[in-house]
Amino acid sequence: MPTWTSSLLAPSRSSPPIRAESRKLYLDALGLPLAAGEGSDYWHTEQLPGTKHFAIWPLREAAQACFGQPTWPDDRPVPQASIEFEVGDPPAVGAAAEELQERGFVLLYGAREEPWGQIVARLLSPEGLIVGLSYAPGLRDQDESTGA
Repeated sequence: MPTWTSSLLAPSRSSPPIRAESRKLYLDALGLPLAAGEGSDYWHTEQLPGTKHFAIWPLREAAQACFGQPTWPDDRPVPQASIEFEVGDPPAVGAAAEELQERGFVLLYGAREEPWGQIVARLLSPEGLIVGLSYAPGLRDQDESTGA
C-alpha cells in the first residue's frame, strides 16, 4: 500500500510551537536541517535521508487541519506524533480511507485536497498517533527531478 512515510511531531496543548529544549535537540544536537517559513512555526525539511518530509508540527496547526479550529478537542487524546503513508495516486487516498472505515476505524476526516495540492485523509490511532493516507504531488515532483 504505502511507498514512504513522513513523520511529524506535535507538542502538547500547553507548550509553545517549538520549545527552546526542542530546538536544542533537533537543530543543535541532532543537526537536523529544519527551517520554517517567515512567520511560521512549522519547522520542516525534505533533506533528511530516509524520509520525504520531517517536521515539528504545532498542535494548533494539527487541530486546524483535522478539526477546523485552533485547539485540540478535549475528548480526543492529544497526539504526540503523526505519520503519513503515501499511496500511488489521488483516488487511492479515498479508496484506502474507505477500506479503513470498512474495517471499523473512525476517520478524523476523509480524503480532501489541501491548499498546497496534497490529497490526505487522517485518523487517530488507539495510541493517539495521527495517521495520514496521502498523495503529495510536490514531493513526487522532487522524486522526478532527482531520480530518487
